[in-house]
Amino acid sequence: EKSGKMEIGMLPISASKRGKLLAAGYTTLNAISRTSTTILAREIEVSESEASEILKFATKTSALDRSSGSNTNIIDGGQTAWDMLNEERYSSLVTTSCVDLDNILGGGISCKEVTEIGGVPGIGKTQIGIQLAVNVQIPLDYGGLGGKAIYIDTEGSFMVERVLQIAEACIEDMSEYSHHFHKDNQAYVVKMHPNSILENIFYFRVCSYTEQIALVNYLDKFITEHKDVKIIIIDSVTFHFRQDFDDMALRTRLLGEMSLKFMKLARNFSLAVVMLNQVTTKHIEGSFQLTLALGDSWSHSCTNRIILYWNGDERHAYIDKSPSLKSASAPYSVTSRGIRNCNSTSNSKRIKMV
Repeated sequence: EKSGKMEIGMLPISASKRGKLLAAGYTTLNAISRTSTTILAREIEVSESEASEILKFATKTSALDRSSGSNTNIIDGGQTAWDMLNEERYSSLVTTSCVDLDNILGGGISCKEVTEIGGVPGIGKTQIGIQLAVNVQIPLDYGGLGGKAIYIDTEGSFMVERVLQIAEACIEDMSEYSHHFHKDNQAYVVKMHPNSILENIFYFRVCSYTEQIALVNYLDKFITEHKDVKIIIIDSVTFHFRQDFDDMALRTRLLGEMSLKFMKLARNFSLAVVMLNQVTTKHIEGSFQLTLALGDSWSHSCTNRIILYWNGDERHAYIDKSPSLKSASAPYSVTSRGIRNCNSTSNSKRIKMV
């Protein structure tokens, strides 16, 4: 029998909204389906249209559950398509710590998929990479994945002091919002330490394209031995393939094989692969013209593509390609605490990223 948390976990919404639902007493989809759009919107602080979507999903799902009756499979280990859908929706997103960005992503970065995040230098790609490596470790009790991260650094831009800063802020935020996830009045102590967050990030420094290919081939074995890995971040994926590479046909083949391996890793181990990439963006008459670091041959290498760009002095993220998300953009901010909403109070502590 499904637990309430598992049911609420099926909802394709951000972890913070799941927390608000649980805090408001909505522990099952059936409970949500019995309320009204207006009450739900007020109690979990979302728009009426968002509340309506949640209500629609909850009503449909609980009705299907009732009509299907027993869910026992005849063959032990058999799984229905319905089970698979619910399994994908439950605990399959990594929050970016920016609510506006999570919203356009359908709740966060999706597992079982390869997401490319492209942008000009200084836009915050590495900052997002580090934030995701920390956030993948948010425990299940807090609506997270309780996983570990692999961070592949090709450019030498990974800063361990910055990881510590973001880890400390993440733990502070969890302590602050613990009442959303734990209804008893006792202060719930977050059983995480910044040092343990650092220990759960497996860091690989790669200095050539041959090293990069060798590492990607080794990841299958490494993840089999470290089953808690839930995200792989490559910062940046094409750096060594842009340097001194004369044989274009070979480059295209090697990158094609590498992207295929990333897709298999994502699917086989139910983890997120996030490829950071340099791109040049031009915003012309309401649309983006992109010069990806490796041109058209690279365009099929990922499931989702997010483009980061400057809008005046504000950073924005734009969904350029996705099978399930509609094109949309959202502002985000790089602060001393990590990636946050632009209207965040921590904007006063904004730091300049090189």
